[in-house]
Order: sequence, then structure tokens, then C-alpha cells
Amino acid sequence: MSYVVVARYRTKEGEENTVLPLLDAMAAASRQEPGNLAYRVHQGTEDPRAVVLYEEYASEADFTAHCATEHFREIVLGRVVPLLESRDVLRCAPRAEVTA
Repeated sequence: MSYVVVARYRTKEGEENTVLPLLDAMAAASRQEPGNLAYRVHQGTEDPRAVVLYEEYASEADFTAHCATEHFREIVLGRVVPLLESRDVLRCAPRAEVTA
């Protein structure tokens, strides 16, 4: 079972070419973290200002630790967020399996 985070960003007009390389650097750094299972950056095909991040961690605690890293604070909070028009983050925990 894993803990999944899906973040949906919309860049300010003309900022996607600045934001995407920053997120690529963030993905590379995040993949080195203990407990990180996946970190992928996607760009909208119809709307290039739309960006979706898919992150997967072994546990919620691993995601919490991710948010405390220097690269998260510097890249995401310090450099990416100011260039966004909107930012929505969905955190997903696995459902308990139900047996019939």
C-alpha cells in the first residue's frame, strides 16, 4: 500500500517554460528521498499551462518528510508557487480492502 499525492498546477501566463524545468529538478531530487516510490511531472496537451504532479510514497510520514526537505522549500515553495495562478493538492490514502 502506498500514499499518493496528485498536485494540479496552472502557471501564470508565459511561466510554464520556467516552472517545468524547476519541477524536473524537483522530481530528480525527490526520487532520491527515502520512501519515495514515484514522482512524475505531466504537462497538459491542450493547455500547456496545466501541470500535474503524480507522487507516490511508502507512507504518509514519507510525504510529510518530503515537505520538510530543503529542495521542497526552495524549489516548490520559493520558486514555483509564486509563478502559479492556481495550486490544488489531493492527498490519497489506500482504502482498506473489503472481503466479501
